[in-house]
Amino acid sequence: MKVIFQVPEGFVFHPVIRANDAEPGSERIAYVISRIDLRGDALPEGPALRDLLPRADFDVSAALEKVRPICEAVHHRGDAALIDFAEKFDGVRLEQVRVPAEALTKALEELDPAVRAALEESIRRARLVHREQRRTNHTTQVVPGGSVTEKWVPVDRVGLYAPGGRSVYPSSVIMNVVPAQEAGVESIALASPAQAEFDGLPHPTILAACALLGVDEVYAAGGATAVAMFAYGTESCPPANMVTGPGNIWVAAAKRYFTGKIGIDAEAGPTEIAILADATADPVHVASDLISQAEHDPLAAAVLVTDSVELADAVERELEPQVAATKHIDDRIVPALKGRQSAIVLVDGVGEGLKVVDAYGAEHLEIQTADAAAVADRVRNAGAIFIGPWAPVSLGDYAAGSNHVLPTGGCACHSSGLSVQSFLRGIHIVDYTKDALAEVAHHVVTLAEAEDLPAHGAAVKARFGWKVPGSK
Repeated sequence: MKVIFQVPEGFVFHPVIRANDAEPGSERIAYVISRIDLRGDALPEGPALRDLLPRADFDVSAALEKVRPICEAVHHRGDAALIDFAEKFDGVRLEQVRVPAEALTKALEELDPAVRAALEESIRRARLVHREQRRTNHTTQVVPGGSVTEKWVPVDRVGLYAPGGRSVYPSSVIMNVVPAQEAGVESIALASPAQAEFDGLPHPTILAACALLGVDEVYAAGGATAVAMFAYGTESCPPANMVTGPGNIWVAAAKRYFTGKIGIDAEAGPTEIAILADATADPVHVASDLISQAEHDPLAAAVLVTDSVELADAVERELEPQVAATKHIDDRIVPALKGRQSAIVLVDGVGEGLKVVDAYGAEHLEIQTADAAAVADRVRNAGAIFIGPWAPVSLGDYAAGSNHVLPTGGCACHSSGLSVQSFLRGIHIVDYTKDALAEVAHHVVTLAEAEDLPAHGAAVKARFGWKVPGSK
């Protein structure tokens, strides 16, 4: 088998192939998950270590050129372009882009009571966590007569996106809407792709979630067209100040296209899980958690970092029957586990494992080791951390109270997940008296002149009758 990583000398790469039971003398490959052996030598630092780790190919730059004409068509043709693109991409001809209010009401009325109860509990828990993230105004008295106040102001209008491709994500509705509402955003709109099987409406569970949250401005628009609708505005949808929410590469490319025109949360890439585990971990749990991320998408990343060869072997043995027993095997799970983005990484110890997961910067990081809380406390780079055997990523996806809109592709080293803070702007209010300005005026003038910006200093001098060039 071809090795898909260029591994420097001293490190070993092992592709691991497992086969289903079949007739004697025959073998059928069920999946492939690679091993990267980083034991035995000191780990490299920084980018050199990151380059050893698995990651999906996700070329937003290439996609950018394809979304450009789509975005500009929405700019110039508005709703008509959205309707044409829904027919082209979603296979349904819309009569209107905005979802009628009665469709939201109907979706909630017809929602399975068990699903409604689960959504309501997810909303309740998310509100508990996100309400605590609210910021309060604070005034710092810098000197007598001189203060700086920081006040927090929500953006005026946001456009939220809930994907609707391979799966339906009412949970993403919650994860977008709740922090925006708790931040105090007054105007909230949500878009999700049109579905041919539902007469051009977004999936009814998406609509029901919107109704539960009190969001009545919903649009049947998907991918780059939804982002363009929010960025430019159309006849039916006023423009937004900000767009948030997960999505595919076309959503990420459209967000990049509009960077500078609107605010965005992040350019989300394929979902990923990293599990740092030692010999104390249960291989059944580890295998099931890897599979749970692999079922999102063929580009989803499933990475196990461990210092236990025995655990690695046990997880490989456990993957096969669990994969065989689940859904979405051929179109998502097997390609995800086979892909260059997934691997078992062997390290010499938990300390080395921490270096690896920090270099990787996973969207979701599980710690399944002895003293997992203490190990988790040492992690610096992760979108969200899940501690111990009873906090799987799927809990965070739905009902932990945390947010599941998280940085991907290693961006956790500099970015956070979606929160109330995402929708707030901090504004400094400077209030100085004449005496307070006089005390520091000579420093302001000195620094202005050091930067060769004399007019800056002159603006201070003029207030005190100091000689200003050109004045009488």
